[in-house]
Amino acid sequence: MQYKIWNGASAIVIKDNSVLMVRAKNSNSWSVPSGEVEVDETAKETCIREISEETGYEAKVVKALHTKNTIIKDYKVTTQYFLCEVTGGAIQYQDPDDEIEEISWINSSEISNIIHAYPEDQEIIEKLLLSINS
Repeated sequence: MQYKIWNGASAIVIKDNSVLMVRAKNSNSWSVPSGEVEVDETAKETCIREISEETGYEAKVVKALHTKNTIIKDYKVTTQYFLCEVTGGAIQYQDPDDEIEEISWINSSEISNIIHAYPEDQEIIEKLLLSINS
């Protein structure tokens, strides 16, 4: 099978023991802000843009975390994850793709109780919350 290539970036934004997450329309699952790397854009730039577009917050990348490689349908997906920090702004529904239904700060005690759009992200988020709090 010939796979199409998709490169993206995901932002794990932590503040006050909570993670910034979004829920898409017609979905019960949550994810961290993320999206496709556009032409002439780095993964870090994508990360910052997606935070702004999906949540209204301005942010900066604190550090690169890891890269996830997977296959979804007929795509080879490579997603770079970054730990980010809010530098300004406020929750604002301004997603140009009009896919976001809800934006929320999910606290550490709720992370294991929500449905994750990408279940493999849950463990990473939980470990980050633990490391920041220890």
